[in-house]
Parts: sequence; structure tokens; C-alpha cells
Amino acid sequence: MKSFRLILYFAFCILHFAFSSFAQYNPSKVKRKAVQLYNQALEKAADDNLALAENLFLQCIEIDNKYVDAYLSLAGVYGQMKNYQSSIEYYEKAFALDSDYTIEFKLSYSINLAGLGRFQDALNAINQFLDKKPPQNSTALKAAQYRKRCYEFAVDYAKKHPDTSYVFAPKNIGDGVNTAVSEYFPSLTIDGKELVFTRRVNNINEDFYYSKKKFGEWDIAQPMPGDINTPENEGAQNISQDGQWLVFTGCNRRDGFGSCDLYISYLTPQGWSEAINLGGTINTDQWESQPCLSPDKKDLYFASRRFGGYGGSDIYVSHMQPNGKWGEPENLGPSVNTPGDEQCPFIHADNETLYFTSNYWPGYGDEDLFYVRKGPNGAWSQPVNLGYPINTINREGTLFITADGKTAYYASDRSDSRGGLDIYSFELRPDIRPKKTLWVKGQVFDKKTGKGLPSSVELIDLASKELVSKIQTDETGNYLVTLPVGKDYAFNVSRKGYLFYSDNFLLSQHAPDSTYEKNIALQPIEVNAFIVLNNIFFDVNKYDLKPESQVELDKLVQLLNENPTLKVEISGHTDNIGTPAENFTLSNNRAKSVVSYLVSKGIAANRLSFKGYGETKPVADNSTDTGRALNRRTEMKVTGQ
Repeated sequence: MKSFRLILYFAFCILHFAFSSFAQYNPSKVKRKAVQLYNQALEKAADDNLALAENLFLQCIEIDNKYVDAYLSLAGVYGQMKNYQSSIEYYEKAFALDSDYTIEFKLSYSINLAGLGRFQDALNAINQFLDKKPPQNSTALKAAQYRKRCYEFAVDYAKKHPDTSYVFAPKNIGDGVNTAVSEYFPSLTIDGKELVFTRRVNNINEDFYYSKKKFGEWDIAQPMPGDINTPENEGAQNISQDGQWLVFTGCNRRDGFGSCDLYISYLTPQGWSEAINLGGTINTDQWESQPCLSPDKKDLYFASRRFGGYGGSDIYVSHMQPNGKWGEPENLGPSVNTPGDEQCPFIHADNETLYFTSNYWPGYGDEDLFYVRKGPNGAWSQPVNLGYPINTINREGTLFITADGKTAYYASDRSDSRGGLDIYSFELRPDIRPKKTLWVKGQVFDKKTGKGLPSSVELIDLASKELVSKIQTDETGNYLVTLPVGKDYAFNVSRKGYLFYSDNFLLSQHAPDSTYEKNIALQPIEVNAFIVLNNIFFDVNKYDLKPESQVELDKLVQLLNENPTLKVEISGHTDNIGTPAENFTLSNNRAKSVVSYLVSKGIAANRLSFKGYGETKPVADNSTDTGRALNRRTEMKVTGQ
């Protein structure tokens, strides 16, 4: 009702600041029957009965086709119904009857033009309105100045993004998920096979539901199993990428610290656990909501109205501490937060691209969607508006983007909605996508017993040598690590009392479409146990260590320092390209280079030996490129403890 009354304010305000004595339209000469219907229509519109109001206004016009106020009010009703085209048509019919009497309605007219993406026309209309110099400090003037800024932004954005090939075509994800009530806050596991969302049950209670994708379609959604749903409202949820944690918002609960708090639930064999309040470090006596976990579950992003921020609602992040507790939340700072409201944070699986809404940063009006990227030093870039038609003159809400960086999910009440808000998917424009992200998952276990091992899993950027992520497997050794494409990674798994495991994912030049599953057998430290050092690199036919080798070499130094009595042999191996003598010399020199590095880092030389085996110990067929690559390797074997 409030929004329609705002339209009525512009449509029927007593002060016609631009009214001309030469006006063609005279309200006192409107036919009495039309006026009676008109007053009835206003009452229906004020009660939000827009369909009946529309019909009555049309009857008014049929009785008196010069009834300007009826045209204007009908245009306002269509605008409220988001039928922008019809709204524009009836405004223009009113303008044609009397351009002076209707001048202040150029403001509402411009909003409907912008609703169709006609931003240059909207800017022209608002300039015509402002040229009539509405009263200073009036509500109309302030609204017009705000809209002008929005339209100027939209026109400028279109000039800077001239590619018109992108088609915004949201697709309703179907009857398996969407019903006659509202569904919203979509969230998916990293493999895209499980969707979790909020449903407004009986239009009163909010509960969590999930759906599995089968043969490309979403199955009939079911309530989340376990104890997570309650008679109280649960909402604004986010499922961790591995599907094991669910963070969400609960309001006005007995164990709450403020109006709305953040909670967490864990997946157990019996379903989802009873929700646990995240405590007084995360929650305050103010409003906390809309949580989102980073892919490694080490960072928790959320919106809060706590004191000390930059504006109404700011975005914060809390980091998981070594003791397993969440640290003091940090404000993301002025590159993200403003005197306005920033909300709905979503960190993509690349762990670098953060999407959020703001009603302050320049945009199309109300709340727009933006993204920022995290730099190497942790600083956030300036926000980038996602542009029209993803952003519109209306309020935009949460966005979830899958690991491929291409597919986005959101909730909307579009014309093909099953009822209220439905969940839709669409393809994201290429220039505003996060990095495509693959992942590796599996189980770490003891090579001898087969028992799962809680272990540390590290992903390191080989070029910068920076730690990209470090996670702990669960109690049975299961893990999931995301792999944003565009970089080369060292992958290390370690546990005290075992030799570490190393691998690499070279994704800077080639990004396969497949993901990886690696079940990793760790070897207990004992004589004759050995590992392949997969991240030791040399140029062809050379034995100088490449800089990317430092990550693996330092891991080896750490192992030897943690086990001060350990003695090892470093061995070099080649494929069968070249003569046996050349290959022996090359492999020997490469092994020697590794030992020299270890000695330079303080490892006693009497704990180390090296040997080149040339091509004599192949582990694969030398007749293929893949086989030869496996044969070119460096190994470490335990020779004493």
C-alpha cells in the first residue's frame, strides 16, 4: 500500500508547480459518472486491489476519453504492477492531452521507461521535469535528482559496455523446487548436485528444503532431514561447498544475543544437527544475518548492523582460528562498505570474488548487485556494478554462482512464477564472472591399515609460493579443496608420523572440464618407505632447480626438521630419450641439486645421500608422452631412523 500511496503523491499532489493558465485540461468538466468510478478506483488502489482499480480506471476513460487524471492514475497502477509498457503508453496519452498539467508526472514516467531499460529516454524525461524547477527541498525534487544520477550512470554504463550480444534469459528451475508459496536464498554444493533453499511454509513459517539434481532436472524438494527445521523461522542459509555445514539466520530465539543471530548446523548420519548459536564473538545485541562460508570453511562472511561500522548494514568476515573457534569479525572496509546498506555477501568457490548488494554505490536505483575481487595482499578491489539487465530499478537480492563461474541462481517473482518468489537460473555475462573453479576431493588413509586419517591439506600457488588454502580433513580423512583455474598449484597432504604426499595441478595454461578425485595413502615413516616428489621441476636436459621447486623443497626441509634422526636418499629418474649414459649423468646431477638445497637449509649432510638411476627404473610405458612424464621424477626414500 505504501508504494502505491507514493505514486498517488506524485499523481494527485495539490501543488502543480508547472500548471499553466493555458492548460487544455479542466478537471471540473469531467463527466460525473467518470469521477464517481475514479474515486472508487482510488480506494481499490489504496487497498492494493490493483486489478480492480485497473478495470475501474479503464471504465473512466471509456466514459470520458479526455479524463487526464484517469490516464495518469491508470499509468501509476500499471507501474505498480511492473507492466512498464502499458504504464508508458497511458502516461504518453495523458501528456498528449495536456503537456503542462502533466509535467510533474514525467518523474513517474521516467521510472517506467527505466524499468524497460530505456535509460536515455528516462534521462530526457527527468531533465524535462527538472527544467520546470520544482520547489527547492521538495520530495519531488530530491527524488528526481536521485533518479537522474541513476539514469546517468545507466547511460554511461551502456556506453562503456557496447556489446549487446548478451541475453538475460532467466529459466525457472521447475516444479521440483518451485511451488505456490515462495522459495528463495538458493545455495548449492560445489558439484552442483544438491540445492538448499528457504521455503515459506503456509506463508508463515520459514524452513529449509533440499533438492537433488537427477538427469539434469531438480527432483521433488524435501525438508532438510534431522533437527535443523523448527517451529521458529530459519532463513538466509548457506551450505558449505562440501555439503557438511549449514550456516543460517535465526531471529528472536531464546538463545539469541540480538534481534537476529547466526547459527550453524552439521550434517550427521542422522541428518542435520540441532542448530548452534555461533556465540558472542560473531553475534551482538544488534542484527546479524545472511552468512556465507568460504570454500575452505575458514572464513565466514555476513552482514551486520553492529556499532562501529560505516553505515546501516556492513559486511564483515570472521576467520577460523587454529583452536577451531571463529575470530573477531573484521569490517571489509571502505572499499566495500559505505554510509548506506551493504548486504547479501556471497563468496564464490574461487575464494577471490565476492558478490553483494548495496543501495549506496552508483547504480540503477534501490539495491544493486556488485562484485569485488580480493588481491594478493588481501585488499578488495573497487566494487563493480553487474549492470543491466541483472540490475534494474528494483531491489536485487541474493545471487549464487556455481563453480563453473557461468551459471547463476537467484529468486524472483517473474511472470512464470508458480507463486510468490521462485528460484531461477541464468547464464552470467562473461565480464562479470568469477574464475572457473575445479576441485579435488577424496579420502586420506593409512597405506597399511586403510583407516582414514585426519590430516592437513595445503594448496600453494607455485608461482607466488603463497598458501592458497589450508584445510583439515574430517575425522575419517575426507577432504575437498577448490582449484580456481589460471594458476599452477602444489598440493600437499601431511600428518605427523607419516611421509607427506605431494601432487600438482597445472591450470595456468590448460583447464580441463573434469574435477579430480584423489584417495591418498600416506606412508608411515619407516625404513624403505618412499614418496615421489611431484613438485620438483627442471628444464629439459638440465639439472638446475626451477623456482617453482622451492615449495616442495621447503616441505622436505620441514619433514627432516620435524624428524631429526631421519636419513633419506634422493634419487633421480629419467625417461628413455637420450643415451643411457646421458640419462644416468642427468638423473644423478638432479638428485645432487636437491641434496645441495637441503644442506643449504641446515640439514646435516650425513643424513642425506643421492643417486641417479637414469632410465633403469621406469614406472610407466616409455612409448607415450604420459608414460615418459611419469618416468621423469625425483623420489625420496627413508634409509634410516
